[in-house]
Amino acid sequence: MPPEVPLSSTLATPLIRYPPPPPSNVEGNHTFKHKSLRGTRKMKLSVRKLIPVFVLILASLSILRFVRILITTSSPHPLPASPPHVQQACTSPSSCSKVLTEISGNSTSTPPAYTASITAKEFKLLSNLVKQRRPCNILIFGLEPQYLSLSSINAGGTTIILEDDADKFTNYRTERAGSTKIYKVQYNVPAKEAYEQLKHARRSSSCAPGAALLQVSKCQLALTGLPQEVYKTKWDLVVVDGPSGSNPEAPGRMGAIYTASILARAGNTTDVVVHDVHRTIEKWFSWEFLCEENLVSSKGKFWNFRILGHTDPARFCPTQP
Repeated sequence: MPPEVPLSSTLATPLIRYPPPPPSNVEGNHTFKHKSLRGTRKMKLSVRKLIPVFVLILASLSILRFVRILITTSSPHPLPASPPHVQQACTSPSSCSKVLTEISGNSTSTPPAYTASITAKEFKLLSNLVKQRRPCNILIFGLEPQYLSLSSINAGGTTIILEDDADKFTNYRTERAGSTKIYKVQYNVPAKEAYEQLKHARRSSSCAPGAALLQVSKCQLALTGLPQEVYKTKWDLVVVDGPSGSNPEAPGRMGAIYTASILARAGNTTDVVVHDVHRTIEKWFSWEFLCEENLVSSKGKFWNFRILGHTDPARFCPTQP
């Protein structure tokens, strides 16, 4: 007889495999169910533990996204965000009237001051204008260190800077170079009165371009207290970067833009460059008194208007807004 092969030997491979029979006693069934429930319970506990981790990850991503937005929207010379009443759409003359009204009525909020320093590409726009016309006469509303460099470019010409900030005036007046002169001036009209000033200019004949000499003008927008040299000089370039106009209570640039437009029309051909045109007052008053059709170039937050002297004495723009 052949030797008997034990049934547990691994050498014999059955042709058909059957699943193991289920446990035959109650205790076995109870143990199997208990293990299954314990596995399910562990899975539920693991998912619960992961929920705070997911929440933390989402919160971290949100914070990172917010930081990235802050970084990407800041410029080389940081500019704080415009206040809500200035950030509204103001892409054409007709769309700015409502925003100006809200600025006039909102005198309680005080947004942070703007940094007035100009960027490298903005300074290049100015320096190119000076190089094209040097020696020339330059008038600047607002004192920034970069503007002092224009004097060396404008060798043989005259550069006058008007500043109302006592700190800036004290710090920089000793740095005048060559024919650069820095005068301390005062502005009395806050930015919150921009809309009222605009309405006055539109209905008052004293604000017309040829109404009267600027220094004796009855127009509320006219800056009549400037040095006499300002009124007597034929300017080739006028830069409006002051006063600050950083909040409703601060002096606004309404009078500076209006005065620049009058001075420009008294000469032959004058370039008027307005800074911070992303702000409503600067944009609106530039359209009103320097005229959109005179806009010849822009760079950064600068708009460059070229004004031909001795134009229509009754109106500023052929198509008045």
